[in-house]
Amino acid sequence: MSNSFNRKLKKIFLILILGFVLLFFFRLFYGYNQSPQGNSIRNSSGILSNISFSKRNYASLKYKGKSSVVQQSPASVDQKYEKIAEIKTKSSKFQDEEKSARDQIKQFNALIQFEQKSGNNGHRKLNLVIGVPPENFDALYNGLIKIGKVQAKQITKKDKTNKYKQLNAKKKSLEKIRTSLIELKSKGGKIDEYMSLENRILDIEQQLQDLGVSLGDFDDENEFCTVKFSLNEGKESKISLLHRIKVALVWTVKIYLQWMVILFFMVLSAYIGLLLVEKLKNFKAE
Repeated sequence: MSNSFNRKLKKIFLILILGFVLLFFFRLFYGYNQSPQGNSIRNSSGILSNISFSKRNYASLKYKGKSSVVQQSPASVDQKYEKIAEIKTKSSKFQDEEKSARDQIKQFNALIQFEQKSGNNGHRKLNLVIGVPPENFDALYNGLIKIGKVQAKQITKKDKTNKYKQLNAKKKSLEKIRTSLIELKSKGGKIDEYMSLENRILDIEQQLQDLGVSLGDFDDENEFCTVKFSLNEGKESKISLLHRIKVALVWTVKIYLQWMVILFFMVLSAYIGLLLVEKLKNFKAE
């Protein structure tokens, strides 16, 4: 009886130790796959929001839509979208990494649409907004994330088809109003009415010009995706193996003790429940 109990006790201890070791290595492996800063950009409206650049880049994607007419070829749908990559990186080799970034931009036929460079040696900072042809977007992005030590990165894609349609609809509406006003002006009338019509036509002309600028961003020859790239000079953060082991060990002990406490109370509750059930059975039997 004693030997059997000892074997069961050893087995339980081995299982508990194995669980602790597995949890420890899980945390250690998890730490190696996280950035040193442990930053999270999921809830961020933009990791490079400090770059103030108003130009918006749009691209098109043609695909086949479903036709409502039987035996008719699918209609071609032109989707307009905005795609933005944001990369924030740090490097102790600022000049070399800057040259590498500019070489990547040139290699993939991209354009620097905004540039901001500041700081003295040792604390330099370079912000770039890059317009890249849609077909080269992924290649440029993959090239830039290899520069320095990436601190944060994200890609955002937004559909702008409805906005494009609304701008076109507004343009057509204004053109119709302008045509009607010009026809009214040709019929003559009082000077004040004539001046009022003239001012109204000039106002519509101005709105049409503004719409033309906005719609110009959607033109095929202006199609670009956007890459916001920030290069900061500084020592790249590195975490030693001993520090990682310490963090993993502290975390494992804390979580493991919590699990053991929860397991203890679960077993205790189950034991008390069984005792109560047994007493109720004995009470009924009597």
